[in-house]
Order: sequence, then structure tokens, then C-alpha cells
Amino acid sequence: MTLVPLGDRVVLKQLEAEETTKSGIVLPGQSKEKPQQAEVIAVGPGATVDGKEVKMQVSVGEKVIFAQYSGTKVKIDEEEFIVIKQEDILAVVKD
Repeated sequence: MTLVPLGDRVVLKQLEAEETTKSGIVLPGQSKEKPQQAEVIAVGPGATVDGKEVKMQVSVGEKVIFAQYSGTKVKIDEEEFIVIKQEDILAVVKD
């Protein structure tokens, strides 16, 4: 099954929290709260709001930071996704 977002919505797959630092220090309790970082899985075609075209600014494969309590969680084939409006994406993570 595939999720195809409509309008200005984006499908995200939330990334897992790092439990150890780069130097090998274990961070207990980190897994209790999931990070607001995710990978873009699918992007809608865009939308028209108040007569103005909303272009999509993210693309599949990018890593993004999103607002903590935004979006709708969906579980498909034992995998969890978040369907979110583009306006709730706060930043794109660049390496």
C-alpha cells in the first residue's frame, strides 16, 4: 500500500533517536521522546490558497524538522508515518 498525499501535504517517516553520542556515551531516556526530525517519503502536488498557488518546497528523500504536535499519525503495513501540511515543516536539514 502506498500513501499519496493531496494538496500541500507531505508524508514523513520519523527518524529514531540517537541513543549514543559520536564519542560512545550512552544517553539514557533519549528513546522516551521521539525527535521532530523525519525523512520525506511523499509530497503532494501543491495547492491553491486564497487564489495563490502554494508550491512545494520539499522533495522526497530530504530530512526535515517539523512542529512537535502537528500532523496525523498513520500506520500502514506495520510502519508508522506522519501526514503533515507543508506549513508545519520548520526547516530542511542539510549535511
